[in-house]
Amino acid sequence: MNKDIYENPLITRYASKEMTYIFSDNKKFTTWRKLWIALAEAEKELGLNISEEQINEMKESLHNIDYVLAAQKEKEFKHDVMAHVHTFGTACPKAMPIIHLGATSAYVGDNTDIIVMREGLLIIKNKLLNLMNVLSQFCLKYKDVPSLGYTHFQPAQLTTVGKRASLWLQDLYMDYEQLEFCISNLKLRGVKGTTGTQASFMSLFENDNEKVKKLDKLVSQKMGFENSFYLTGQTYSRKLDTMVANVLSGIAQSLHKATNDIRILQSLKEIEEPFEKSQIGSSAMAYKRNPMRSERIASLSRFIISNTSNMDNTAATQWLERTLDDSANRRLSIPQGFLACDAILGIAINVFNGMVVNEKVIEKHIKEELPFMATENIIMECVKRGGDRQELHEEIRTLSMQAGEQVKKFGNPNDLLERMAGSKIINLSSDEINSIVNPKNFIGRAPEQVTDFYEEVIKNILEENKSELGIEIELNV
Repeated sequence: MNKDIYENPLITRYASKEMTYIFSDNKKFTTWRKLWIALAEAEKELGLNISEEQINEMKESLHNIDYVLAAQKEKEFKHDVMAHVHTFGTACPKAMPIIHLGATSAYVGDNTDIIVMREGLLIIKNKLLNLMNVLSQFCLKYKDVPSLGYTHFQPAQLTTVGKRASLWLQDLYMDYEQLEFCISNLKLRGVKGTTGTQASFMSLFENDNEKVKKLDKLVSQKMGFENSFYLTGQTYSRKLDTMVANVLSGIAQSLHKATNDIRILQSLKEIEEPFEKSQIGSSAMAYKRNPMRSERIASLSRFIISNTSNMDNTAATQWLERTLDDSANRRLSIPQGFLACDAILGIAINVFNGMVVNEKVIEKHIKEELPFMATENIIMECVKRGGDRQELHEEIRTLSMQAGEQVKKFGNPNDLLERMAGSKIINLSSDEINSIVNPKNFIGRAPEQVTDFYEEVIKNILEENKSELGIEIELNV
């Protein structure tokens, strides 16, 4: 490892080995060679003078890539595709005359990008499914645990720990739907020629329109795709890249929101992300337990979200059949978007596998706020017993002001319940008041909502993909 040059932290610190391989040189250039083999096979099947010997020679040299020679050729030609055509031809001289026959650079470049993006999306799908699995188990485990709800980050009506987490799960389910749609609608660029007209292939097949159409279909099927784009210029429409980027961005948005919530709740000491035995929270403050995993997710998520503008602007600014100002940008934006999304999903799985819920702290916060929220319920119970609603309202308003002053001015515990129990106007015992103020009475259908969502939506997805579940995540740092 050369410490004198910049290294991409997405590779050295964050992304998984499986995702970094997808965007490696070996993956890229062996895919180029597979495309050249598929093209030669299809051309032979449709009647061109290509021998089985030539195709076998290409297959035998699939992984025999001379990167030194390729670099020399690229320096000479200033063209990466032609450099690798000559490198491949040097390894299989009998096949050299028919390698890349009728094709343009985008044949290998664009088709490889689509193939790689599909494989990357399948890795993302696997990790999203595993995240939905561990998060759903968290939701179910804590579906009945009351917790303060917050609007405007001010205490509001109660929810449950599991119900709040189910909001995060529902966002991820929406992302899953978009991901499934994206994967199922990916098409290969196919065999389209220099400006997308297939003119070179029409020449090769003596203007046989049906053979050229069949060639496009055959190559797509050999590369694992049912369909190719109906129309392209030299390149496939870069709107495909924006569609993929928006799927990654959606996942990032969901996890940024979830981890913002976790960071807030950890500050309140209600929940905590995993904290390893020898982990250090702060170099100066030894007591600290910083939510570093959630912060890392939020940080990388912002990168993914902002990265969509690269694809948007590239799609919007392409000229006519193509310009090359997309190339350098896409070499960065596509792989880095995938690497970062792979990283945040892996970290999130780690977080929810070890999330700690501090139920006593949550109970304490409820006790501080619920007496104020429960006053209407107490008024209604007293009216049922013959009390005057207006008189009760004024009594509770007065007692609430007194209790609130004790909390805000002197830092004392909220003693509103005790004050109400001692009131002759309210006329309820302490036990009666406490039974009314039981937190379970204020969570509505939160537990049932969690169960319904899991049983009716999430469970089916997880059962359909159960062979994909149970991956182990090990964080690099």
